[in-house]
Amino acid sequence: MKKKKNIIICICLTLMSIIYTILVKNVDVKNIGPNNTSVGFSTINNLFKNLIGSDMKIYKITEIFGLLVFIICLFYGIIGIYQLIKRKSIKKVDKEIILMGIFYIIILFVYALFEKLEINYRPILIDGKLEASYPSSHTILALCVCISSLILSKKYINKKYINITNIITLILLFGVFIGRIMSGVHWISDIIGGIIISFTLIMYYITINNYIKNK
Repeated sequence: MKKKKNIIICICLTLMSIIYTILVKNVDVKNIGPNNTSVGFSTINNLFKNLIGSDMKIYKITEIFGLLVFIICLFYGIIGIYQLIKRKSIKKVDKEIILMGIFYIIILFVYALFEKLEINYRPILIDGKLEASYPSSHTILALCVCISSLILSKKYINKKYINITNIITLILLFGVFIGRIMSGVHWISDIIGGIIISFTLIMYYITINNYIKNK
């Protein structure tokens, strides 16, 4: 029953992600971006931009936090490599670790996909250049990597250190997420899109992870 419920949630979130992305591209589109670029949901995006402004110091901090999130990826990657070398077969590597690796690859694929689609450009120029802004890749990275780590950490981190590592993970998550909003380098619709897409990916991860554990 729980499995069916999770699958239904996955499908609903997938549809929500697709529909929201289409709306961002087509609803209330006006040329309010840098170099007269067009932006969907322009009224609320412009309102939020004027309210928050931009802060490059916060932006640089979120860039550093984003790099620190990759340490989590590296941690599980090292576990996978260690198991592969020790057990001498990828079939003997923990299925949870393999799933985590696949999950990271999917995150990279989603990032690359939206870099090509260019739904929105940033509300400010970065080093004088236009950059794709939808969805917020840092939001997706922080939510997906940190939440999946919180789910899996109990199995691979000593009980003595689990609380401190989870607290650090949460600090990184909220540091990137809140910092990205306050830095003003994304339209608010880009952040919301990042949240919806992240929850979609995370729900698929949870569903498959639960299936692996119960198999």
